[in-house]
Amino acid sequence: MPHSKELAGRSSEPKRVLVTGATGQQGGSLARVLLQRGHHVRAMSRKPDSPAANDLRKLGAEIVAGDLGDRASVERAAKGVDVAYLVATPYEQGVEAETRFGKIGLDGIHAAGVPYVVYSSVSDADRKTGIPHFDSKAAVEEHLKALGTEYAIVAPVFFMENLFAPWVAAGFSHGVLATGVLPDRKLQVISLPEIAEFTALAVEQPRSFRGKRINIASDEPTLTEVAQRLSEIAGTKLAYQAVPLDQVRKQSEDFAKMYDWFNRVGYSVDIPKLKHDYPQVHWRTFRDWSAKQDWSRVLPGPTKA
Repeated sequence: MPHSKELAGRSSEPKRVLVTGATGQQGGSLARVLLQRGHHVRAMSRKPDSPAANDLRKLGAEIVAGDLGDRASVERAAKGVDVAYLVATPYEQGVEAETRFGKIGLDGIHAAGVPYVVYSSVSDADRKTGIPHFDSKAAVEEHLKALGTEYAIVAPVFFMENLFAPWVAAGFSHGVLATGVLPDRKLQVISLPEIAEFTALAVEQPRSFRGKRINIASDEPTLTEVAQRLSEIAGTKLAYQAVPLDQVRKQSEDFAKMYDWFNRVGYSVDIPKLKHDYPQVHWRTFRDWSAKQDWSRVLPGPTKA
């Protein structure tokens, strides 16, 4: 349960926060929330002159060059900050690279003397799922704990925004939402704004969050219900189709293992308790979130939410 004195909002003192992955989805969303709340954001990017970096610069962020594969660059970027936020991805160079970059990044942050680290993982990665891109994050978590630095781990479930990803949206033009999840199996989901809001709390309130690992989710529809909602928005029928795991495996062993785990075990977030404990976050149901999106780029039909 959060400390009562910290429930009202952010701590009174603005913090100096290093945000890695600042031009990516999670890092960029967090950077914007922290800037809105009056914190000094040092946004680390491999491409400090990119359009995404320039957008953050215009909002008041300090842009610094840095690469999670280069410990010295991370150490330079982290000097003098109060909090460092770390996120790494398996989708560019694979899960082994994600673990390697996560550990190198943490080593650089630790060498810079940063007193508190917030790491973005994935829900239930600490349960030995056997899913490669979960286990890669679990290895980074263990490295973080071994460093001895104060930390918090924020672990979101399946992103609602994944519906815009080519590997999900590809079938929409054919009237199909297709994944490896069974039709009536609930899937816990969350949106990027909620992840950013919750992570901002972890950044602002180290006393409440230090040493904690918190799985976060905001809704748990079935994929059949998701397809029905998207049908409402598109004004045309979108059917749900469960893809056999053998077929998924031909494209990705990692995703096949993930879908198999979703169907057998699944995420474990106690959503009502989470919403009760952290009322500061604007938690969104899938229906709430979907009503605010621009679906015209992926869905057929009028796409009126």
